Amino acid sequence: MKLKKKQALEKVFTYILAALIPLLLIAYAFQIKRYAELSREISDLEKKQERLIEQNKKLVSDISLLSSTDRIKRIATDELGMHKAETKDIVRVDMNGDKK
Repeated sequence: MKLKKKQALEKVFTYILAALIPLLLIAYAFQIKRYAELSREISDLEKKQERLIEQNKKLVSDISLLSSTDRIKRIATDELGMHKAETKDIVRVDMNGDKK
């Protein structure tokens, strides 16, 4: 009787093991697929980051160029007709509210 029980347990263990191996292989295949997708996504994000860094460098360079003192002075004088204030053009305004 014990021998039949032992053989039955061995058969059940063999069947479970036989069913478990394909399930593990399927799970492994899904993991490989997910890893490949994540690797591709990381690669795409790294490329996007590089593009954004280059775009940022260009924008910083443009800001530096556009905010240069010489450029602003040229626009003020040539396009807007502005000039440096003379001493006689400066008006002082008292903001303390004291009446004299």
